Amino acid sequence: MHEMKDTARALVRISYDGRVHKTFRGHMARERFENEVRVLRHLEERQCTFVPRLLEVFPEELKIVTTNCGTRVDQVNAERQAALFAELEPFGVRHEDREVRNITYRALDGRFCVIDFEFATLLDGGDNLVSLKPPAAQ
Repeated sequence: MHEMKDTARALVRISYDGRVHKTFRGHMARERFENEVRVLRHLEERQCTFVPRLLEVFPEELKIVTTNCGTRVDQVNAERQAALFAELEPFGVRHEDREVRNITYRALDGRFCVIDFEFATLLDGGDNLVSLKPPAAQ
């Protein structure tokens, strides 16, 4: 496997078959894992085509395996970036980490995609909206 990211919050590797393996760790790892699983399942039910598909879930390891949504991008203009994250809202999801690091480019169809939903909020929850978004730095 090829290591893509190794931080206090997650270890992300891409296997030789192209699948993405993400292991959650650190602060609130279980909650972030459960939230990402919940959001990815929600997006799949709504047939959102520009996010990873959840392939396997390993709760005891706090690990998920997803499809690969392309390569990370270094830059996207601010208007396109905002529009891309806004495209999730009709699917009932607000991405709470709207940074370029969470955008990939899928060359197969020329589509920008969105990844990393551990802090996302499901909007369909009515008054029960829950967000794991960390507070802004003071």
